[in-house]
Amino acid sequence: QVHLVESGGGLVQPGGSLRLSCVAIGSIFSINAMGWYRQAPGKQRELVATITSGGSTNYADSVKGRFTISRDNAKNTVYLQMNSLKPEDTAVYYCNTRYSIDVLRTLDAWGQGTLVTVSS
Repeated sequence: QVHLVESGGGLVQPGGSLRLSCVAIGSIFSINAMGWYRQAPGKQRELVATITSGGSTNYADSVKGRFTISRDNAKNTVYLQMNSLKPEDTAVYYCNTRYSIDVLRTLDAWGQGTLVTVSS
């Protein structure tokens, strides 16, 4: 089973930047995709950005042009560079991965979340 370790959350001022990191640890045959989701107070969890093993990316419209997702396949790590942060970006950010443990079985794993607070 895979365990996701997240880091990089914290308190920043509007217009500031943060970089989130997430590493997948465990017995992994291959990682198909990794991504970031977030859940703001009183809101449902929503997609922020995803990236496939081939490098294809997808972003929520609300973060497009401000956030950049990237990955290091060799390290099973995904990053989220967040620039020009806004108060509405305040949320708990969750790392996610879809991975295969062998040629037949594909699973999903979630991190425990890291809080990003954007406030003056």
